[in-house]
Amino acid sequence: MEEILDLLRQNARLSVKDIAAMTKKTEEEVAAIIKKLEDDGVILKYAAIVNPEKTGEDKDVVRAEIQLQVTPEREHGFDALADRIYRFPQVKSLFLMSGGYDFKVIVEGDSLQNVALFVSSKLATLEGVRSTKTSFILKTYKENDIIYVQSERDRREAQA
Repeated sequence: MEEILDLLRQNARLSVKDIAAMTKKTEEEVAAIIKKLEDDGVILKYAAIVNPEKTGEDKDVVRAEIQLQVTPEREHGFDALADRIYRFPQVKSLFLMSGGYDFKVIVEGDSLQNVALFVSSKLATLEGVRSTKTSFILKTYKENDIIYVQSERDRREAQA
């Protein structure tokens, strides 16, 4: 099962036939394992990772990281507040953190003003939120193990 997951993590477009050949399992076994992984919620989604700089989409999207300090709810801890936060469509990622703040929230909007308005009128006003600290993401070099920049190699460097 782990071997199949690793292959799908590297390339979700692999066919059942290809995975069967790579794992020395039958196509029926591979298909059954993948279905079980999907049914059990281990595999949540298949998606293409797109470089927004290459499509021009980066000019239309403003991303920010918001650090939230919160007061956990009695009997629910952080989960009830997390549930309210991740339901906003602007919220792309939400993490419970250790250290100086409790939640790291990644949000997207179509302008600096819209992101700032979302933070000030939606996130900061939630019951339990004590403070926010917003940092705008200026450029993505690497995310989720994917390198987004293509370095131009200096032709004067020695060839390996």
